[in-house]
Amino acid sequence: MLNRNPTATKVAQGAVIAALYVVLTMLFAPISFGAAQVRVAEIMTIMPLFTSAAIPGLFFGCILANLLGGAIVWDVVFGSLATLIGAVFGYMLRKNRWLVPIPAVAANTVIVPLVLRYGYGVDIPLYLLALYIAVGEIVGCYILGELFASVLLKHNSLKELLAGKGKKNP
Repeated sequence: MLNRNPTATKVAQGAVIAALYVVLTMLFAPISFGAAQVRVAEIMTIMPLFTSAAIPGLFFGCILANLLGGAIVWDVVFGSLATLIGAVFGYMLRKNRWLVPIPAVAANTVIVPLVLRYGYGVDIPLYLLALYIAVGEIVGCYILGELFASVLLKHNSLKELLAGKGKKNP
């Protein structure tokens, strides 16, 4: 019989979430960065609905993705902080799955345009940058994220896996 260590399970879950965030960001790199972006990896912002391990997973995944994507230090720090804020508050709202993506959308809509404008010198009015980021976040977090959540909820396998009730090998 396997000895299940809850701490090790959470660390593994967070690592998988971080890895998926990085892979999705880099796989879709052409649309993951810039003033008008749809970061497909933002589908992972729905994961606080399922596990608290998503909080560090999303945060470290965003840090790694930004570093690998060649982001400036301000983007690595503040972009990742926006993801952390979204994950923490998304987890707090997990009792209603439709609310979980709101903090990610809001945090990124406020923080990322400032990084784009003052860090990268993007010469577009802040309100337009905020609009561009908000639209990209809505696509990533709500449209793609909710489709992802629907699939995960339809197939209870993820819920069982996260609860440690998956199939055991003899």
